[in-house]
Amino acid sequence: MKLIKVSAAVLNQTPLDWQGNKAHILAAIEAARQAGVSVLCLPELCITGYGCEDAFHSPGLQATALEVLGEIAPETRGIIVSLGLPLLYHHGLFDTACLVADGKILGFTAKRFLAGDGIHYEPRWFKPWPSGHRAEIAVLGREYPLGDVHYDCGGLKIGFEICEDAWVANRPGSELAARGADVILNPSASHFAFGKAEIRHRFVLEGSRAFGVSYVYSNLLGNEAGRAIYDGGALIASAGKLLAVGPRFSFADFQLTTAQIDVDATRMIQSRTGSFLPSAEADADCIRADFQFPTLAPEPEAVAPRGWESGHYVKEEEFARAISLGLFDYLRKSRSCGFVVSLSGGVDSSAVACLAAMAAELGIGELGADRFCAKLAYMGGTPAVKDASGKVESDGTRSVPATIPRLLTCVYQATVNSSQTTRDAAFGLATALGAEFFEWNVDNLVKQYTAIVSQAIGRPLSWDGDDLALQNIQARVRSPGIWLLTNLRGALLLSTSNRSEAAVGYATMDGDTSGGLSPIAGIDKAFLRRWLVWLEQHGPEGLHAIPALAAVNCQPPTAELRPLVRCQTDEDDLMPYEVLDEIERAAIRDKYTPLEVFLRIRGRFTQHTPEQLAFWVERFFRLWCRNQWKRERYAPSFHVDDENLDPKTWCRFPILSGGYERELAELRAYVERNSSRSSSS
Repeated sequence: MKLIKVSAAVLNQTPLDWQGNKAHILAAIEAARQAGVSVLCLPELCITGYGCEDAFHSPGLQATALEVLGEIAPETRGIIVSLGLPLLYHHGLFDTACLVADGKILGFTAKRFLAGDGIHYEPRWFKPWPSGHRAEIAVLGREYPLGDVHYDCGGLKIGFEICEDAWVANRPGSELAARGADVILNPSASHFAFGKAEIRHRFVLEGSRAFGVSYVYSNLLGNEAGRAIYDGGALIASAGKLLAVGPRFSFADFQLTTAQIDVDATRMIQSRTGSFLPSAEADADCIRADFQFPTLAPEPEAVAPRGWESGHYVKEEEFARAISLGLFDYLRKSRSCGFVVSLSGGVDSSAVACLAAMAAELGIGELGADRFCAKLAYMGGTPAVKDASGKVESDGTRSVPATIPRLLTCVYQATVNSSQTTRDAAFGLATALGAEFFEWNVDNLVKQYTAIVSQAIGRPLSWDGDDLALQNIQARVRSPGIWLLTNLRGALLLSTSNRSEAAVGYATMDGDTSGGLSPIAGIDKAFLRRWLVWLEQHGPEGLHAIPALAAVNCQPPTAELRPLVRCQTDEDDLMPYEVLDEIERAAIRDKYTPLEVFLRIRGRFTQHTPEQLAFWVERFFRLWCRNQWKRERYAPSFHVDDENLDPKTWCRFPILSGGYERELAELRAYVERNSSRSSSS
């Protein structure tokens, strides 16, 4: 029995934050040392940050990364650590994992498979390392091995699969197993998406089983660079058995997940597996180093319960926790002094306000008030707290963190077309969240702009002839005041547009799209409505429900930009949101033509006539093409699934196009033919 304690650390890093990244790395190393860990896996490119983008091409970045590596290496006395950084070799830049043992750099393993789809652009910066090749590189005054290499540290054989290496069919793990690897380390920068954690669980477990090894997976944590959110979730498995699972969506700078592995046991599993064929070639690519492992007593095996991740509302929980963490990290890394939300009393702005409040509640719940406030020390003063839990009574029904009034400001901006219903809903929700609340009326501004333009063009404006312009001016005059308040506070204005609206341009540019961050622009309206009902009735595990949302959830979604007597609703303006979202998925995610989209949705929405569905399909495609320029101008949004419409990271579409005219004509002809057949039969 050869027992070794291994660990995976998830780190909350920031691109080009040399001191902050180094501090987190050193803190994780020291925590691992105190825990008796011998092998520590840190995330991909943890020294520089993963999201440096074109800054990777800066010679200064590469030089500084090596300097920081040289500063960290001596701090690894008594422990084996993987450190990620870019490395320039023969004019090509490579994504590498440097293995350091007992204060000494051993070598650099280069990533073989680059992520170049979806939000990933690794081939723009890096080159894939060819399988089976090894080179020598001069680093910090010495020569070190680079490439497709693995290591023997005191008799323990260690290999790497770097993030994408484990997601491909011909993953390097099979070759490492044939060369006698005992442990495979996977330093990753795997962004959050709904359901993605289960995929990681599968490849870690299957890798450990199929290769007969112990597998240690580490990941980034938090909102690293602005758009992608990393959920952490370290994993350790051995021979097909899960040994340890780290928490996800932590607000801490790092989290350590440890387990004890039995190297003799995995070696015997390989030896008695009939399909295992060890390599008979000389192991020239193995880097050897002395290392003394401590003698350990067996520890009881225990995998922590997964809590909310095994419940019935996993997607709702993931959304709440991912966006809350993303908001908090964006706030502090941009050094903004709180959030401001133009709270209309509708679904979208209510969801944004709740997420901003939960950022404080979840953070304080995990870190405690003192550590949470220390992360916001740049705001100038620590918000007072009433008790050790960091909570005070707000409305007599529940308690909220005392920091929330400092962090969240909500404003209701009324016009003559606003209803008492939405005003009361906004006030009730802001009160329940413990937010600071203001309200003001912008009617005089609307009237002034309308009068100026009416005088200039020589006629009065009317709802019958100028409907869209009169709607938009109301949304636009709300923008300067909310920006003024935001600027006065040095805060972050949150835009409230959702993905369904972005798809068809149902938003006023420089109006409701105003903001520095658009946290729900990647989420469809139908899910937001379901999520708010869940939040009203249940809420995240460990927090609470928000009953005040009942006043929001009982309303049909409406922009309230037309006179109240016209009873405006979003779905009357557009189409039912469930239909819109299904059309969007088929047209944009799955790339179907208009006719194919129609054929796909016809069987699902049988309550609507074929003519009505065809009309909505055509409306979607026309609005989609017409409004690409709006999507290009949206504030940064968070990526949460493969249905994102962000043209800067996921869904590229020309601003100017032919508008699917030929395809829409094909759809109309098909519906007309089938309609005439039905009427004649």
